[in-house]
Amino acid sequence: MEEQVCWDFDPESSVFDRDRHIFYLEMMYQMLPSAYQGQEINRLTLAYFVVSGLDILRAIDRIDKEVVINWVLSLQAHPKNDSTLENGRFYGFHGSRSSQFQSNDNGAAIPNGSHLASTYCALAILKTVGYDLSLMDSELLLKSMKNLQQTDGCMLAMYYCLCPDMKTLLALLTCETDYFQICTVLLAARVYTGTSFCSYDKGRISFMPIHIGGEADLRFVFCAAAICSMLKNWSGMDLEKAKDYIINCQSYDGGFGLSPGSESHVDYELKKYVIEGFSPVLYSILIFVTLMDGNCFSVAGGATYCAVASLKLMGFLEEDLLSRSASCHVINVPLLLDWTLQKQAQDGGFQGRANKPADTCYAFWIGGVLRILQADKFIDESALRGFLLTCQSEYGGFSKFPRLLPDLYHSYYGFCAFSLLKEPGLNSLCIELGITVVAAIGL
Repeated sequence: MEEQVCWDFDPESSVFDRDRHIFYLEMMYQMLPSAYQGQEINRLTLAYFVVSGLDILRAIDRIDKEVVINWVLSLQAHPKNDSTLENGRFYGFHGSRSSQFQSNDNGAAIPNGSHLASTYCALAILKTVGYDLSLMDSELLLKSMKNLQQTDGCMLAMYYCLCPDMKTLLALLTCETDYFQICTVLLAARVYTGTSFCSYDKGRISFMPIHIGGEADLRFVFCAAAICSMLKNWSGMDLEKAKDYIINCQSYDGGFGLSPGSESHVDYELKKYVIEGFSPVLYSILIFVTLMDGNCFSVAGGATYCAVASLKLMGFLEEDLLSRSASCHVINVPLLLDWTLQKQAQDGGFQGRANKPADTCYAFWIGGVLRILQADKFIDESALRGFLLTCQSEYGGFSKFPRLLPDLYHSYYGFCAFSLLKEPGLNSLCIELGITVVAAIGL
């Protein structure tokens, strides 16, 4: 959503306004503003921010839990019959009704739409509202999830159907064809070229490569680890391969990139694929397909969190990290600690990379890493709290930067940050799962 300067910060407002935040989330639970139309495909992720946010605020009773449970369960993908179980598809959860395509009788490659990030959010919501996950068909979910793990240990975000060659791909993109076929081709374009939508101008469409091989990076390793942890079944991934992939993502500066060899918190500077002759109608479909990846995870400060939280969930990080010698760790903890502590900016907030402005969400991404490392005692909590309060909206919720409109993403991680700061009246967080302790242990 476009960021707008909309209100002046009141310097006298130095308290966390819990009641106003609850009211904000209740409004979002009832109806999302029109600015969220473009995120309809990520409805399950937005619901996670609302439901888990209310749980942090100790207001989970404000929602109808049975209604939430039934809605979330209705989004799980199921095979048409037993013969389709070995087709490589992932039978997790759809991000919304918009991605629940059904396979046609001709066997055409229609996108399944089941996504690792949506599946993580679905299970997190179900845990939060007290649903017994043992009632689910977790074996199907985990067996199909294992198909997403690559030889290097990384996880694909979802099942993709590949096109045979780039020339055929580009030809299909500019021809008159069925809308479902266009969606399939565009999804194939994303994984074949490793691209994401970049820009559209007068019939000219541009793709910006994310990384070769498509959506496969640390974000989805974390999602897979969290899914296995919540289901208490680790058959859905090869832990040793995942561990090796994470280790290879640690950069020379101590932080983690989303993939091996990339900058800590990652920027990709690769060439664009440009396709001429795109109509506005096809452009609107492209927007829809691009959003289908369900990505609401930060491609900046979240990378290091995903790495450290995954290792913690998989049991590869010791409890007393700071008291052990560096040679005992699977990752370079001293270098990581140095990198994270340098991310608290002069204004008290945390930044995702050096020389970037502080941002509300990094208070959790970086602060959470420090908590897992048991190094949060080094945070200047007073300064961090002061920064976060400048991002607290008079309407409830939090914005990315001071004096902007609030949004669900930054509001949720603002609540998480205040929980880390032990704000009175808030539930404690299970940092590595991204939900409250109460939800994680099933009280």
